[in-house]
Amino acid sequence: MSNDLMRFSVAMPEELLMRFDQLVARRGLAKNRSEVVRDLVRDALVEDECATPGVEVMGTLTIVFDHHASDVQEKLHNIQHDYFGNIVSTLHVHLDQHHCLEVVILRGETGLVQTIANLILGTKGVKNGRLVLTTAGEGL
Repeated sequence: MSNDLMRFSVAMPEELLMRFDQLVARRGLAKNRSEVVRDLVRDALVEDECATPGVEVMGTLTIVFDHHASDVQEKLHNIQHDYFGNIVSTLHVHLDQHHCLEVVILRGETGLVQTIANLILGTKGVKNGRLVLTTAGEGL
């Protein structure tokens, strides 16, 4: 992708522009409207790419589970071993006497990564979780 910048104009309602300027201000650090628009466009393009079947993605799956639930840790470990080629790493944190947070780093084709995440999220004892996908964003 070329580093040459192209100008274009955007028309929007005043209220929306005011809220956008507040977003720019919250992001701070030398961010201006143009930089924030570029960031938003890149985010949308990566999100669209991640939704495309067959694309190689990376993801983080963050889950909270009750480690006293029946065999939950063993079931999670079995899934992780079944997909060792796609599970790059895990981080385990004890939240309290009963609950743990685990972050699982995944890599692979979109559908497979989502399948693995669904297996983990569907494990009895997993209370909640969220999968966040991204790509290398080549050319962005």
